[in-house]
Amino acid sequence: MAASIFHSARSKRNGSNLHDVEASIEDQIESLREEVAAFAKLIGESGAKQGKKLRASAETGFDDLTARGEELLHELQRGYTKGSREVRRTVRQHPVATIAAAATFGLAVALLLSRR
Repeated sequence: MAASIFHSARSKRNGSNLHDVEASIEDQIESLREEVAAFAKLIGESGAKQGKKLRASAETGFDDLTARGEELLHELQRGYTKGSREVRRTVRQHPVATIAAAATFGLAVALLLSRR
């Protein structure tokens, strides 16, 4: 009987302690939830900022690449124009040599194709 008196007294004392511990744990859980939510918000904002920076960098790189491509295209067009003028000038200055070179080239191609 003495054991049951001590046990019931201990239960009453532990019951209030358990309630306090439970309330403390619930407060800590709520605090952790708030911290996790704040952390998630911070990560989201940081990710959005990094995304904007990367997008701006990619757009700048694309613009630079486009500009360089246009420059190369203009250079190729100038080279093609210059080359075609040079060929026309050479043909006009040396028509017989041009016909001989074309005939030689045609003969060489015909010989290569006939060996197959």
